[in-house]
Amino acid sequence: AAMRRFLGPLLCLLALRLPVSSGAAARGLDVASYRERVRAMFYHAYEHYLESAFPYDELRPLTCDGQDTWGSFSLTLIDALDTLLILGNVSEFQRVVNVLQEGVDFDIDVNASVFETNIRVVGGLLSAHLLSRKAGVDVEAGWPCSGPLLRMAEEAARKLLPAFQTPTGMPYGTVNLLHGVNPGETPVTCTAGIGTFIVEFATLSHLTGDPVFEDVARKALKALWKNRSDIGLVGNHIDVITAKWVAQDAGIGAGVDSYFEYLVKGAILLQDKELMSMFLEYNKAIKNYTKFDDWYLWVQMYKGTVSMPVFQSLEAYWPGLQSLIGDVDNAMRTFLNYYTVWKQFGGLPEFYNIPQGYTVDKREGYPLRPELIESAMYLYRATRDPTLLELGRDAVESIEKISKVDCGFATIKDLRDHRLDNRMESFFLAETIKYLYLLFDPDNFIHNDGSDFEVVVTPYGECVLNAGGYIFNTEAHPIDPAALHCCRKRKEEQWEVEDLMREFYSRKKTKKFTLKRTNRGEGENAKDSQDASSEKAGEKRNSKKSSHSLLSCPSQSFNSKLAVLGQVFLDNT
Repeated sequence: AAMRRFLGPLLCLLALRLPVSSGAAARGLDVASYRERVRAMFYHAYEHYLESAFPYDELRPLTCDGQDTWGSFSLTLIDALDTLLILGNVSEFQRVVNVLQEGVDFDIDVNASVFETNIRVVGGLLSAHLLSRKAGVDVEAGWPCSGPLLRMAEEAARKLLPAFQTPTGMPYGTVNLLHGVNPGETPVTCTAGIGTFIVEFATLSHLTGDPVFEDVARKALKALWKNRSDIGLVGNHIDVITAKWVAQDAGIGAGVDSYFEYLVKGAILLQDKELMSMFLEYNKAIKNYTKFDDWYLWVQMYKGTVSMPVFQSLEAYWPGLQSLIGDVDNAMRTFLNYYTVWKQFGGLPEFYNIPQGYTVDKREGYPLRPELIESAMYLYRATRDPTLLELGRDAVESIEKISKVDCGFATIKDLRDHRLDNRMESFFLAETIKYLYLLFDPDNFIHNDGSDFEVVVTPYGECVLNAGGYIFNTEAHPIDPAALHCCRKRKEEQWEVEDLMREFYSRKKTKKFTLKRTNRGEGENAKDSQDASSEKAGEKRNSKKSSHSLLSCPSQSFNSKLAVLGQVFLDNT
């Protein structure tokens, strides 16, 4: 009941399709114009990355060259890939897929962040893999349960697994991609670096049939839960060997943030009551000890006493997360607090002293982070409040005015005097631009309410894809939750399942299907059954508008269907 209560608002958001009308128009905001300006921002940054920085990880926009930052993966290219499709550029998406397959190698002697490699590389590759068919890529038979981008994501994730080999199951923060964990590696890891794997790793396990990824992610989540304080809070950094808290500041921002995010998103993605229950318990403690006048402070995790009365820019994801559990009123109040800070500086400083109403020394920068825009996108889907579009407008104006340079967009080193730094983080194209574009593009396929979908056949049965409800990982890479039900059988069972499918089709030669195939008319006999289950495995069915109720399945006779969750039903009558 609790799960239904908190997932219900999300489903309502997916089903809601209100017109983009009165509010925005009344305030004179030209949504289409800003959408095109965001598109132009993307290409200004992306093209200069290709010209001046590729194959390095990131662009240095002040010197028009590149640098490796997180491991030498051509990171900006991976991070920007699904943004290309969201902007509608299928040809460049296809080209980049080929470039990545030919040029990215994970068998290298590099010390890489386990957290960053997961959210940017594994997450980016998984998202691109699941969007490949929509982008017109000629996917291989068995997709989405197989494919080159999936194999790359799995290879990258396997390079991270040695980090999880600790007594607690909580991972080290850094791993060498060639040699594993270095002997002298520090055992101290931030909370987010431990609890931000379930979205990507569970997706990998469901697609590949190997449970190891989801298993290690769950063990890490539960270890943090087990080591929460008596008042229900977690600290900022913990020793993964001894499970002793090294930094005992509790809050919702840097070092903790995406742990809470992944409890909610993991619960929705996996329909997991335990993960949602864990978050709701944390949420009570957060409200009891850290919330003051719709701000969230940092407190001592065991006592609940205030340790830092600051707002961190990374905390601005919280209103968006609140919207996912249906707490929209509280989300809007907190969002408006954060928006006042944006208006004060033309961006969010990394740290903002709430009592003093000003920046914190040496934390005055804004590296073009997406979190406030992310929350605006979620809340606009829920409320259609034009104030949220105004934040998008202000973000476009500020970023173009302050950070745009000849070779891209530069990190703002100091919001007080607009000095710039020679770096353009890959998340600018992965997240900031993406969320801005989706805020101004209400008809984007990402916002699909379930009325448009496609049915594909895999060696494991039928499944529905691209029906909406995408779950964004913390790097804004969208994961189609329906895909997790396409490959439910373990690999060793594949041929047994295919035999069952052939038997099913042979018995159904004279039966009719309720869903059309691209090469058959609706109601036509399901002939050539063996071809349909082998050579045509994975063939796309018609993507079409459904005449059925939103978020409901077409009515079908039980004895003439393959279940959309991959189970095969046989009729013996």
